[in-house]
Amino acid sequence: MTTVPAAPILPPSPSPVAGERVLCAMSGGVDSSVTAALLKDQGYQVVGAMMRFWPDDKRVDTFDSCCSPDAAYEARRVAEQVGVPFYLLDYREQFQRHIVGPFLDEYARGRTPNPCVNCNTKVKFDELVKKARMLGCRYVATGHYVKRVENARGEVEFWRGDDPRKDQTYFLWGTPRDALPYILFPVGELEKPQVREIAAEKGLLTARKPESQNICFVPGKVQDYVAEQLPQATGQIREIATGEVVGEHLGTQFYTLGQKKGLGLFQSHRVRHVVHLDPATNTVWVGDYADCLWTGLRAEGANYLLDLAELPRELDVQVRYRTAPVRARVTQADEHGFSLEFDEPQFAVAPGQSAVLYAGPRLLGGGLIADHVRDLPAHA
Repeated sequence: MTTVPAAPILPPSPSPVAGERVLCAMSGGVDSSVTAALLKDQGYQVVGAMMRFWPDDKRVDTFDSCCSPDAAYEARRVAEQVGVPFYLLDYREQFQRHIVGPFLDEYARGRTPNPCVNCNTKVKFDELVKKARMLGCRYVATGHYVKRVENARGEVEFWRGDDPRKDQTYFLWGTPRDALPYILFPVGELEKPQVREIAAEKGLLTARKPESQNICFVPGKVQDYVAEQLPQATGQIREIATGEVVGEHLGTQFYTLGQKKGLGLFQSHRVRHVVHLDPATNTVWVGDYADCLWTGLRAEGANYLLDLAELPRELDVQVRYRTAPVRARVTQADEHGFSLEFDEPQFAVAPGQSAVLYAGPRLLGGGLIADHVRDLPAHA
């Protein structure tokens, strides 16, 4: 990998100004390409960089749409078009330790992980921010659809991007609070069509590049990948209300809360949903729709982007990326986690996913959803 000479670590200024040095994370996609171009136009000293995640023995159909050798080539070409230096930084070991390993560990625990949250938290907005400061860059810039807002006290806040279809604040709740002043989001106030239009006007080769959709390191379907990596173990499917055995399964890792298809129950005419996974006893518990309704949640591993004392008692919480936030009341919160009560029960809140907290458009933080403590049938 190309090495970059180190420069003094610099503190952030209250507001970014032209002329300052910025490390721009480039993935080979249109959003980060336009980010680099906009920063250059605004007079920043831009250094383009891509984080290498793919291993030497990269499998077919993995790391293809982003973070791939081809994407690295495209990112370097865009950097040449924009007129900024470009470096490929080796983060393979960190990616395996922080992303791939925990992804499989969570499935083994009967939970549903979101590796993109971990990637942003542990790698992009922790490791990369540290690297930028080592290289003498005051800021890191990315192509996320997030708004950087300075409040009346001069503190940096993250707000939802102006394009509601592309807002990515959900993935950034774990950003270390002390890193917020160092991060820029040049496309946060744009909508996707505008970004593509800018790329086309500038002749950037990524202007028409399609979106990346899948988990980058997973070839094909997630279930198939998990089946390859984790041992299958036949177990029982039980009815949550009675403890009755109503089917068999090949492993709790193949199920998620709320699932009703592909259960293979003995009484196939009855609609049942997965309501609880217990890897310790290798049991999948099913029940009615009502058994999947959560009146609240407990989150662990919390991260707050404001002082805990300022956390509002009433707020919005988003429990999946593609769902609308709902109103909730904070019943307990400390540095480790928090508990919420929903205004309206929510269906199939999945342990391992993120509970992300908002006050209107402002991102307040979040945590990982913990499982319910259920009263299982005594004769189970």
